[in-house]
Order: sequence, then C-alpha cells, then structure tokens
Amino acid sequence: MHLNPYGEEVVNLAADLANRRPETADELAERCRAAGLVLERPVTPEDLDRTQDALEKWEKVIDATGDDERAELLNGMLAESAAYPRLTDHAGSGWHLHYRDDRQPLGALLFQLISVGTALHLAGRGMHRLRRCAVTECATIFADTSRTGRQRYCSQRCANRDAVRRHRARSTGHVD
Repeated sequence: MHLNPYGEEVVNLAADLANRRPETADELAERCRAAGLVLERPVTPEDLDRTQDALEKWEKVIDATGDDERAELLNGMLAESAAYPRLTDHAGSGWHLHYRDDRQPLGALLFQLISVGTALHLAGRGMHRLRRCAVTECATIFADTSRTGRQRYCSQRCANRDAVRRHRARSTGHVD
C-alpha cells in the first residue's frame, strides 16, 4: 500500500476493519491484501490481537469530543507506534515512502500505518474528517474524503433513511 499524502487508503482500511472486525488472522490477512497491503511475513494470532488493540485506540480518536482530545489521543498512538518515514523498494514495486521498519509483523505495521495515515488525513483534510454516521442507529465509521468536507453519513442509504425520517417528522409536526 502506498501511503498517500492524505492517508485516505489507510483510514479507509482502518474504518473497514473497525466496522467489521476480523475474527481470524487469515481473515485479517485477506482483507489487508484486498486493500493493497503487501504482506511480507505470515500473519499470526498475535497480529490479530495487536490490530484489535490499534482499532480500540483508533475508535477513541474517532469518538473524541473535540479537536484537542482527538489530537492528544492520536499523538499517543503515534508515540506508541514509533513510526518514522523511510524509502523502500520492497516487492519490486518502485521506490516509495513507508512509515515503518521493514519486515514488521502485521499487527505492528497496521498500528503504525493507522496512526500515521490518520494523522496525515486529519492534518491534510481537517480534524473533523473522520467520524461515525449521523444516523443515530448506525455506528459506522467513515473517512470524509468529499470535496466540501461536509459528509455526515456513511452511505447514501443512511442519508436517504435520515431524510425520510426528517420528512416524516415534519409531516406529523414532530421535528427533531
């Protein structure tokens, strides 16, 4: 996976993993490969545990009540991951920048990528650009990569459901 300047690929992978947690090391490996991550070593149950830990911490960043709290929590993840940039040409894919040591186990790698990718995404696009869906009964996490930065829903389905709910409330005189 080539980490882009906005961290979009990484935060989308993190959201996918957080919204539907992998249950086995094999499932984690399959989903990471499907997202374009090159796996250089076998994925173990310890990698799954480390990934679950990273996702728990990442969800606290998502659910932070303000920018300062979000930054503090994310800075803690960055410090714990001890990620730093390095040039690499692994798998013969061409020189590119990675924020990790070579040959890290997947759990440590994901912790680093999620931390750095989230920091790049929020710093580059805005601190509000990572959230849960605005529909009360939907807890889906998404990265707002829209042009305007005003995305409130995880999907068009949730946007439509909320619009229908608001329309019905107005029709009956019950406005939220």
